[in-house]
Amino acid sequence: MAKQLRRDRVGEQIHHEISDIIQQEIRDPRLGWVTVTRVEMSPDLCVAKVFVSIYGDDTKQSESIKVLDRAASFIRSELGRRVRLRLTPEVHFKLDRSLEHSQRIMDILRDTEIPPEEVDDFAGEE
Repeated sequence: MAKQLRRDRVGEQIHHEISDIIQQEIRDPRLGWVTVTRVEMSPDLCVAKVFVSIYGDDTKQSESIKVLDRAASFIRSELGRRVRLRLTPEVHFKLDRSLEHSQRIMDILRDTEIPPEEVDDFAGEE
């Protein structure tokens, strides 16, 4: 339990720092609007899987992931300066599609919404 708590706290700190590094330090015009959604740390704290949400179409998302992958060593070195750990974790970026998935569910629910007159009919049956 204590190890999981430490892993979560380190993940939160890395989440904060990587978000700041991406916003403030990376000046590549190919990089789209990137939001770090979560960070998963390996049990030994040597690898950080950084999940990002990227605004735009599939080509913009894949291009932004490539930019982040190329900048991973720079991000790792900046992370080493900002976070005090015995070993600075390797950083791997993954595209987080959970926001797109939840938006699709909301669109489906909106399309299948019950018309107000039918809601009144259901309410009157009680």
